Amino acid sequence: MQEVLYEGKAKILYRTADPAVLLVHFKDEATAFNAQKKGIIARKGEYNCTIASHILQYLQQQGIANHFLRQVAPQQMLVQAVKILPLEVVVRNIAAGSLCQRLGIEQGRVLPQPIVEFYYKNDDLGDPLVNNDHIALLQVATPEQVELLRQQALAVNDRLQPFFQSRRLKLVDFKLEFGINGHGAVILADEISPDTCRLWDWDTDRVLDKDRFRQDLGGESAAYAEVLRRVVEST
Repeated sequence: MQEVLYEGKAKILYRTADPAVLLVHFKDEATAFNAQKKGIIARKGEYNCTIASHILQYLQQQGIANHFLRQVAPQQMLVQAVKILPLEVVVRNIAAGSLCQRLGIEQGRVLPQPIVEFYYKNDDLGDPLVNNDHIALLQVATPEQVELLRQQALAVNDRLQPFFQSRRLKLVDFKLEFGINGHGAVILADEISPDTCRLWDWDTDRVLDKDRFRQDLGGESAAYAEVLRRVVEST
């Protein structure tokens, strides 16, 4: 049996014979509100793993370095081992979620330019929103790394917006994580999937992401399957 390196809310990371390579297993478990709400979405692991595999490969083709190596099973992929920076980088194109709650902006408002936000990855604190001064105080990334994360997040957004638009999906917002690989380079890590993106149908604004679970809308598995269909059939 392979050794578990780390188990999170959505994935399990296993060591492999190569210390520079990890096996990622995507779980069907779903959580929301810092794990205060828990459940199961049928075949979520399979859907997210395959969606993320296609998108990460696309980003590599677009010049965005990331940890993806290859998908080896419906719920499993091999990735480069990286040291994750404890910052979540959120890019927002359309007002939704906490942005509306914090600033009183109506949901669905198209933003004049993308907004980039940083959140400190700390479950005990609820992953708080932080600015550059907070990041410097916490010493979790250098100013140069923070600027690199911002530029890389915007570059990902520039590639993903047309990618999803061609599949009749609106990329409302999304969360990214980055890590430092064995060569000291900061690269994109984690996943890009309906768990980490808000995706709305282009014509109807129907929610096709984890908000269906957060908001008790139902039909989560069918929504993830629809995103998978559009991503794979158009790739």
